[in-house]
Amino acid sequence: MKNLGVYIHHQLRDKQKVFDLLRELREDYHYRFIGVMEQRELLPDFVESHNLEDPAFPVLDAILVFGGDGTILRAKAIALATGAPILGINLGYLGFLSETTLSEIQASLQTLLKGKYKILKRMLLSCRIKRQGSFIYSNLALNDAVIYKADTPRLITVRIYNNRKFVFETRCDGVIASTPTGSTAYSLAAGGPIMSPEMSAMVLAPLNPHLLSIRPMVFPAQDELMMRVGNLEQSAWLQVDGINCHSLEEGDELYITASDRSVSFIKLSNRGFYRILRNKLHLGK
Repeated sequence: MKNLGVYIHHQLRDKQKVFDLLRELREDYHYRFIGVMEQRELLPDFVESHNLEDPAFPVLDAILVFGGDGTILRAKAIALATGAPILGINLGYLGFLSETTLSEIQASLQTLLKGKYKILKRMLLSCRIKRQGSFIYSNLALNDAVIYKADTPRLITVRIYNNRKFVFETRCDGVIASTPTGSTAYSLAAGGPIMSPEMSAMVLAPLNPHLLSIRPMVFPAQDELMMRVGNLEQSAWLQVDGINCHSLEEGDELYITASDRSVSFIKLSNRGFYRILRNKLHLGK
């Protein structure tokens, strides 16, 4: 492994410590570090900056992501464009998607060079907005796609279908559709179940539904979910992986399916998912 992508949190506090480490790794192991043009002003001169849309973008062996889970979600675009796996270096809070820390990075890269790692693929959701009979927007979600009421104080109405069959209608603040990877994120905070990231399924978790009988639900990955929004005084929003991506108007429909694409992550340790859960969520304590 010689070509390593670099992506950092834009407000990283330990930025100089990260840069010093990268410089040391470059001198000792002759790594070539490559960043994206949008982070050119954040990265040191020895990290090359390239346009991700450029067909000549260098082939990457792995992507080092310095930050928390949110930073890894932002780096999803690089992984999708290059096919390179992500190695998350946790500098945030929980860090469910991270595999190592800044203090462990040298040992982790040595493990990587020795080939002692696994590649784990994470499921993505395909999200498409349909307005007046035509699809007007599409995106891929690693964690979740969220219909959110935005600035209005009133509840909105979301009518939910599975494979074109009516499931339920609810007045709520919004609805989260998450992958198993995203089940430990926003969906968990909304009362959704924890799912192993190795599963193929979709979680639907309403946000503050007005009826207590409305509960989170799990659907097979091969199904198609559709959510129609109504009772809007002003535009709602589609949020994909924590970013407001597109406004939603009265009667818009959001179609959610499992994508045929995935994002790969590097797994170095033997720490299993449930051990990580116990450590980070203090299960049973």
